[in-house]
Amino acid sequence: MRYASIDIGTNTLRLLIAEPSTDKGLKPILYKRAITRLGGGYSDELGMSDEAMRRTIKALEGFKKEIDSNGVTKVLAFATSVVRRAQNSSAFRKEVLEKTGIDVTVITGDEEARLSLQGVMSVIKDGSPERLVIDIGGGSTEFIFTDKDGVALEWSMEMGVVHLTERHLKSDPPVAKEIAALEAEIGSVIGELRKRVSRAGVDLERYSGKGGAIFVGTAGTITTLAALDQDLAVYDRGRINNYVLKKANVERMYRWLLPMSLKEREKVLSLEKGREDLIIPGSAITLLTMEAFGFSSITVVDAGLLEGIILNEINKTVL
Repeated sequence: MRYASIDIGTNTLRLLIAEPSTDKGLKPILYKRAITRLGGGYSDELGMSDEAMRRTIKALEGFKKEIDSNGVTKVLAFATSVVRRAQNSSAFRKEVLEKTGIDVTVITGDEEARLSLQGVMSVIKDGSPERLVIDIGGGSTEFIFTDKDGVALEWSMEMGVVHLTERHLKSDPPVAKEIAALEAEIGSVIGELRKRVSRAGVDLERYSGKGGAIFVGTAGTITTLAALDQDLAVYDRGRINNYVLKKANVERMYRWLLPMSLKEREKVLSLEKGREDLIIPGSAITLLTMEAFGFSSITVVDAGLLEGIILNEINKTVL
């Protein structure tokens, strides 16, 4: 069997074509991504904008060509945050089906968190049973707490880099009051997360750097920070997976990027094109979470929902 998984995110569209491997993992055949910013211009009244949907469907048409030319047996296409929330979600999925033949399933935040964790666990090498895993997306951020039995708790928080950027970062480069408002909103969401963890009867110290837990991060912001930290001119997943990124370096990069204009950030080789503005809220989420939970480092993984979708289909464990 050869599988294709598609992640239709608020900011990024991703495709993985893979086969089961002998070690119960996956053998990647093809990996592609496109920043289509499906959540750009989103409104509660109208949902996703026509322009954003056109960009995304055009990219999906390109993905379909890759799928057809690579002998894929089964296509699994899942949509997350912005498609979950949009009032025109059904119309978007209908148009995708008509133009590409791809049938899109919308998953809940909890399902997204569990599938992402399956993907992360397929490549992680830290050996610790207790982890706080963070998956920073364009429309939401997933926080997954694990123990020796697997998932202990998970929450999907409405705190995504696309919406944060459009709500707070109006100037180029952003001014101090915009950054203050951005950090205040992120801090408030993380504070609410800590309250939920406590109300669930979990000792917060257990999932902190002081308690010996490991902080693990996946998705575009964190993998980009790992690429920046290594000064990678060409992105290399092999050098990203299990890379340990120090908190001091995250803070240094955040402070370095803040005063830059978008044009100046475009010239930074390790910064993925299309992520020049989003790296600011993404870095802030990473840094403020590390501060709130007392972590001095984060283990970076370039695996998550895409891998989890296929592994779940093989093992039928989550959905």
